[in-house]
Amino acid sequence: MNASTDTTARIAVKTAEDMRELGRRLATLLRAGDLVLLSGELGAGKTTLTRGLGEGLGVRGAVTSPTFVIARVHPSLTGGPALVHVDAYRLSGGLEEMEDLDLDVSLPESVTVVEWGDGKVEDLSEDRLRVVIERATGADADGAAGDEDVRTVTVSGVGPRWSGVDLAPLG
Repeated sequence: MNASTDTTARIAVKTAEDMRELGRRLATLLRAGDLVLLSGELGAGKTTLTRGLGEGLGVRGAVTSPTFVIARVHPSLTGGPALVHVDAYRLSGGLEEMEDLDLDVSLPESVTVVEWGDGKVEDLSEDRLRVVIERATGADADGAAGDEDVRTVTVSGVGPRWSGVDLAPLG
């Protein structure tokens, strides 16, 4: 990655509501054509973050995990971009398999969020946000057991679209 076109923010998230709020804040930075890749273990909060994105974008329909339908489209209720929510967990064919979903057709006019998209959809756009959600592990500074609900969310902007975009306010 080219350092001049990348930007990163790290955010501690303590509750599911905080994760949704992060999604709402992130939505204020997004516009039609943006690709967001979400990664993190099962139950890390990817869909909860996407729920907040949907609220922030003002889209129709409940944002739920698209695991069994692979992709859901949530049209805008406010005249903004639609939210295309994709779960690539069960897809193994990389971009070829993703092409069957016609994401490249909807990408220019939508905000496309792909859970489990690392290594599968990067070729859709040179510009993307990569969001990694990690659960806290181990002990805190005093040696006490860590809070298992705390997540560290790392948001990284890749490509010219994100050059100069300050992600720090997300925290």
